[in-house]
Amino acid sequence: MSEDGPDGSPRHDSGHLPFDQSAARNRVRRQGPVRLPGGLTLRALIPNAITALALCFGLTGIRFAITAAGAQDPGPVAGAAATGGLALDDWEKAVLAVLIAGVLDGIDGRIARLLKAQSRFGAELDSLSDAISFGVAPALIMFLWSLQDLPRLGWFAALAFAICCVLRLARFNARIDMVDQPHKSAGFLTGVPAPAGAGLAFLPLFLWLATGNDMFREPLFVGSWLVLIAFLLISSLATLSWTSLRPRRSIRLELIAGIALVGAALMTETWLTLVAIDAVYLLLVPYGAWRYANVKRLRAAQQSAAPGPSSAP
Repeated sequence: MSEDGPDGSPRHDSGHLPFDQSAARNRVRRQGPVRLPGGLTLRALIPNAITALALCFGLTGIRFAITAAGAQDPGPVAGAAATGGLALDDWEKAVLAVLIAGVLDGIDGRIARLLKAQSRFGAELDSLSDAISFGVAPALIMFLWSLQDLPRLGWFAALAFAICCVLRLARFNARIDMVDQPHKSAGFLTGVPAPAGAGLAFLPLFLWLATGNDMFREPLFVGSWLVLIAFLLISSLATLSWTSLRPRRSIRLELIAGIALVGAALMTETWLTLVAIDAVYLLLVPYGAWRYANVKRLRAAQQSAAPGPSSAP
């Protein structure tokens, strides 16, 4: 209702125009989505929050490893038989925290693409999270679990793994805007990705948790294994990516059943299943290099068979 003036006549405020809701809606459509200060869209918060959550899990894995190392030195009795010990429980939690970080890292980018919320900020946050969760955290966990028994060489192996993981991520970031990427254009990755490298680095710990055999905790063995995985991280080997895995339609039902069985095995025999997954991935590394070599030869043959530019008479 409009207020009346002193003389009883309606008061008109000539300084304000009536509010037009349709015009306001059109203005919002033209301006695009609501943005927070700094240019970060609201929908971009979802994948970035998942990345931050992955970072929290990676750091929490370090915390569980520190607790396990300080509570009890894992001896010959600490293994599959000692299911109730504090140290064993915390080693399991440390490993599982990093594995959960790997799962979250695998879905944050896909959610960002689904929401069309890719940003440079998200890419940088993802790399920093990966460096800590899959480089620093596994290195410290393996050092506290085994390598501290050989302090100098053990710390060297832990440093080698963490540094190589960071170098791999830096190489990936440096090539994001490069057009000429032979591996990427063929659907392959260059070197072992950081989450897979962390899973491979944990293989001796998986074996120890599954069997309780202290042979898998020998510092020389664990250190040599970490250095080998560090080399795979920064290598120029072509490794398989999700886009390069395209099963035939005739085996898709069998593949779905196999994935379901793997999930059931992870719930019942977690550590042996993780050992098997690591073994399968290691077998796929040379297979990926062989497949890329075939793709490379096929491309070379196609280029040599292509007719060159015709010369003017």
